Amino acid sequence: MDIGLFIPIGNNGWLISENAPQYKPSFEMNKKLVQTAEGYGFDFALSMIKLRGFGGKTEFWDYNLESFTLMSALAAVTSKIKLFASTAILTLPPAMVARMAVTIDSVAPGRFGVNVVTGWAKGEYEQMGMWPGDAYFGHRYDYASEYVQVMKDLWADGKSDFKGEHFQMEDCHMQPRPSTGKIEIVGAGQSARGMEFVSNYGDYNFVTAGGLNKPTKHAPTVEALVEAAAKTGRDVGAYILCMVIADETDEKAMAKWQSYREGADVDALAWMSDQGAADKTAGEGSTARHINLPEGAVNLGIGTFVGSYETVAKLLDEAASVPGTKGIMLTFDDFEQGLVDFGEKVQPLMACRQDRLVAA
Repeated sequence: MDIGLFIPIGNNGWLISENAPQYKPSFEMNKKLVQTAEGYGFDFALSMIKLRGFGGKTEFWDYNLESFTLMSALAAVTSKIKLFASTAILTLPPAMVARMAVTIDSVAPGRFGVNVVTGWAKGEYEQMGMWPGDAYFGHRYDYASEYVQVMKDLWADGKSDFKGEHFQMEDCHMQPRPSTGKIEIVGAGQSARGMEFVSNYGDYNFVTAGGLNKPTKHAPTVEALVEAAAKTGRDVGAYILCMVIADETDEKAMAKWQSYREGADVDALAWMSDQGAADKTAGEGSTARHINLPEGAVNLGIGTFVGSYETVAKLLDEAASVPGTKGIMLTFDDFEQGLVDFGEKVQPLMACRQDRLVAA
């Protein structure tokens, strides 16, 4: 079972609460976290791209680093862990992202991949005059499909003459090509159309698993992904996304979670809700709908595992046992201490990680 770290490229991580740890993102912080994760045998680290925060008293995600430049720097100070940067596809042309990816691949050969972000919060793009209109919600995966195809052409052949509805290449050249001939693509499609896109073009798909201590809640979503991938004849790995809040006892860990919920930043949550409601085409399982679920909204609807080190290890093993699940991407309430506690007190208890522990 792969384990990854969803690094805190935005302030305060994934807890929208006045009672949660408050911190600003920095290269030094993320370097320390990724190097620590590498030392514990983590398989990958991923950084999101967020262009406008939610505001509120905590100024949630108002402070953000840029994904590709950060991961390029992290590539130079790591040696084993795989790194994924995110592209907001409305902001960067695919040929440029293809070249950026190959540049980072030259820093970390075979260790770099691209996370494709179609965009669910139009306020991020409106502020820069880059929002193409709400009709984009209905065809964003068509746009993303052409986008990725251009990159794949350039990586495979060093040139592209792709002609589509959204992109037209005219004898577009790019050298060098990736060291291994391939850059992995990941996505986070939760809707049927999103999963169809990843099944055709991606290698992994991140699946949100909402709810408190419900380790198998992602099973229907993973099953849908497996079915979508079967239609394309491709093997697409399901990586679930969850937050770990652990302590010496279940009671201590649950007290933290209750405190975070009691301190919810309601103004930031309201902005998030407004943005998520803008997509009138969103299906029930989509990111736009899922992110507004009231249960666990203080951490953006991410599945939350709360308990003692032993309890969390059991919950993660149970989550890993869901057929089709190939990895888990973790966030923590307190990233620095949480990562150390996981590496030293939780991971050694996980049956699904024993082979990786021996290798590490």
